[in-house]
Amino acid sequence: MSSLPCKPPESLGGTDPPVVPLSSVRRRLHRLATVRRIEGVSRRTLARRMKTTVSEIRRQENEWEDIPLSVLYKWQQALGVPIQELLVESDEELSLPVRRRAQLLRIMKTAMTIRERSRHIPTQRLAQMLIDQLLELMPELRGVSPWPAVGKSRLPTDLGQAFYRRLSDEFWRKTDEDSG
Repeated sequence: MSSLPCKPPESLGGTDPPVVPLSSVRRRLHRLATVRRIEGVSRRTLARRMKTTVSEIRRQENEWEDIPLSVLYKWQQALGVPIQELLVESDEELSLPVRRRAQLLRIMKTAMTIRERSRHIPTQRLAQMLIDQLLELMPELRGVSPWPAVGKSRLPTDLGQAFYRRLSDEFWRKTDEDSG
């Protein structure tokens, strides 16, 4: 088991230091969940990019979870942020370039959504101009998708929650009594 010394070594005038197991030191190790949210990426999208499961992403997002460096690099590649942004150094906010990137990404997603969902041609043209300008500023925004529509689109063969949440016979008896 790894350990940390609690007192200075003999060379600094102390005696052999007592040992504290690392498992008893509780500190944040990374900020994966925070950066993912700031970047506007869902767990499902991230899991797809990293070729893993949503439950694994959720487990890795635990800021006290000690994850291998190779996993941090996968997160860095999937989110497109500098690796140091994923690590906890202090309680400072993200660096200005990363915050600006996240802001531009959100603006691009909004412009893409307006262009895709608007039925008004002049609005679509304005949205396209904004998209073109954003791409001039940040070419890596090419390929960004619009914000997802509220809820998941169902196929005609999919059954909604109303089908699975059947009302009890008691409910129907009360309804019949109230109307009769």
